[in-house]
Amino acid sequence: MKLSMRFFPLLLTILFLAVLFNSCSSDNSADPIVDIDGSDDDNNDDDSNDDETDDTDYDINGILELFEGTDLSYEVSGTNVIFTTTDLPNHKSPYWATDNALYEAYNGTNSSFNLNPNRISEQNIVFTIPLNPSAATSNAATPLGPMGISRNGVVFYNQYAGPNNQALTNEINSFDQWLGHPQNAGQYHYHIEPTFLTEEFGATAFLGLLSDGFPVYGPMEDGMAVTNDDLDDFHGHTGATAEFPNGIYHYHITSEDPYLNGNGFYGTPGNVSQ
Repeated sequence: MKLSMRFFPLLLTILFLAVLFNSCSSDNSADPIVDIDGSDDDNNDDDSNDDETDDTDYDINGILELFEGTDLSYEVSGTNVIFTTTDLPNHKSPYWATDNALYEAYNGTNSSFNLNPNRISEQNIVFTIPLNPSAATSNAATPLGPMGISRNGVVFYNQYAGPNNQALTNEINSFDQWLGHPQNAGQYHYHIEPTFLTEEFGATAFLGLLSDGFPVYGPMEDGMAVTNDDLDDFHGHTGATAEFPNGIYHYHITSEDPYLNGNGFYGTPGNVSQ
């Protein structure tokens, strides 16, 4: 059918208006960008640049009250705690002079016990230990001599016999019934489990501090004996303890070499003077 020419202007006008109407009624806004988790970027309040960090803001102030021994004292000075100890054990030993009330002949279980010629004598040892220990960027080796202090004021030694970093194999036979002994200057010390403390406080108990400020615990944890395989190269690990329920790096006493410490301090050690 042929359309009259007079209808063409009207038809063109109708077509133009239809196109214009469709254009105006469409949504010209861009679709929101959606992350792969389905969230809308325009409404995303999460700051993705925030780094998740481990809780390493340790504070050992709470355990200082657990230290109690013969002529043992401490004071907080700035960011450190300063321990002063005479290093005299608060238990019996064959290494006391025979006229001392704490003298007791050896009555332990080591059939190869061999009393060394040294006797316990009073010391003056001062530890300056950080109150907020942290992991060291460069780990220092533990020294021969005092490297920490137990909760009764007796000092901790590392896994070696002096003077040339010898194994403790033979020296162990001179450990008294509480597994300590004095060196040639009369400085009494523990290399391995201080059984006087674990008998008194328990095998899971806090036993003292190394000079880097990190605590030392007994040979049991969560009802099981701790083995060297449970620990890192420094003979410790991070986890909750009774005194630090939110977790802290801590060392453990074990029954095998290195007993108390491995390849150096986990943290940065403070100062020791004697």
